[in-house]
Amino acid sequence: MSEPYRLPDGPKTPELLNGLAFLVARNRIIKKWQRRYGDAFSMKMPGFGQMVIVTTPELVKQVYTAKPDVLHGGKNPLGEILGPGSLFSMDEEQHLKERRMLLPPFHGERMRSYEAIIEEEAEAAMDAWPEGVEFAAIESFQSITLRIILRTVFGAEGRELAELERLLPPMTTLGQRLVTAPILRRDWGRRSPGGRWKRMHAAYRRIVDKLVDDHLADPALDERIDILELMLRAQLEDGGEVDRSDVADELLTLLVAGHETTASALSWCVERLRRHPEILRRLEEEARGEENALRLATAEEVLRVRPVINATARLVMKPFPIGEWLMPPGSRVVTGIAPLHKDGRFHENARSFDPDRYVGKKPDTYAWIPFGGGMRRCLGAAFAQFEIDIVLRTLLRNFELQTTTAPGEREMFRGVAFAPSGGGATVVRRRALGEPEAAQSAAAPDSADLITALNS
Repeated sequence: MSEPYRLPDGPKTPELLNGLAFLVARNRIIKKWQRRYGDAFSMKMPGFGQMVIVTTPELVKQVYTAKPDVLHGGKNPLGEILGPGSLFSMDEEQHLKERRMLLPPFHGERMRSYEAIIEEEAEAAMDAWPEGVEFAAIESFQSITLRIILRTVFGAEGRELAELERLLPPMTTLGQRLVTAPILRRDWGRRSPGGRWKRMHAAYRRIVDKLVDDHLADPALDERIDILELMLRAQLEDGGEVDRSDVADELLTLLVAGHETTASALSWCVERLRRHPEILRRLEEEARGEENALRLATAEEVLRVRPVINATARLVMKPFPIGEWLMPPGSRVVTGIAPLHKDGRFHENARSFDPDRYVGKKPDTYAWIPFGGGMRRCLGAAFAQFEIDIVLRTLLRNFELQTTTAPGEREMFRGVAFAPSGGGATVVRRRALGEPEAAQSAAAPDSADLITALNS
């Protein structure tokens, strides 16, 4: 690399070996390299070229506050799969405009209007939970989060809801494979991954086009609360026509961003709580009332100790100074989420699971980054936390979660997110009708004192 560019030291192994190491054990290999080379290190990766991984809040802040014409996030394999209408494929003004249009429903009153749907879907899926036997919770959580997105984002119901519920899980699983190897995206015939994706995507487009038609024909379109309604209205006001391809790309993006990731986070919640009975007991008491300070803090702590996304990347478009180095255009800078979250310099007793660290206190903007940061921070971060809160509340009110002394489940990469290797192995007992209220009455003074203390 010619001057004036300067990169941190890093492994000199061939990029193919680096890529294989990432596929097999990315979190372990990043930790190993951080110990050897420090808080910033460089390497080459197949399909990505020269990369620099940074693992401190100061360096992360420089990435997340860089000007949008200096660092791009839209040039990535996932964006290529999702299409040009995806937020993941956009940069600069186009990205900012799309983000401003999509952000409002993921906050405020409209987001809170989805509470009944979230609770309804959680209760429906949990009705099928077996009692007294171990099962992998992640499958149920995937069903819950999928149906929540299909109803709140797609506005799907009836036949279209059922068709999307059948089509999208295998389609997104296939899409994860295509992201890892560009050659698989080519259509080599009906049985090839690229050929199967082409057929699945065509079926997906037919269903979405039907949803768009139904929305546009609805005389009460303005009264709908789903996000598709907002997208259609914004396009009609902006240019008078609906770009169906862009709508389909963006809906699929919102699904990919919020389906398996949130399901994985919920699975980690039950995995951690089964191994921390005192925290579980306090959460059960809290769930008998309307407070949620500890529950929100628990979700934040789970996302710290078990982040479901372990890194975010940006493509350098102009010379980018970071720390003592200067990165050239064409290289990529990566924020290492997992090593940052588990670093004792930035989180006291970092290896311990301690939700109280976040009760009444917001996590640090650049030391707690499970949703990324800056102008490319996950659009649905607030919605995901809201969804986790409601699903956990539903679980705690309806079931007693059996604790365990078994070793914690390992982190396993599932193509989009890191999930527990056992799927969040769970054993529950259904609460008898009226059991929470009776318990609340017996423990009311202590519960009130606890809530007061937590909020002080």
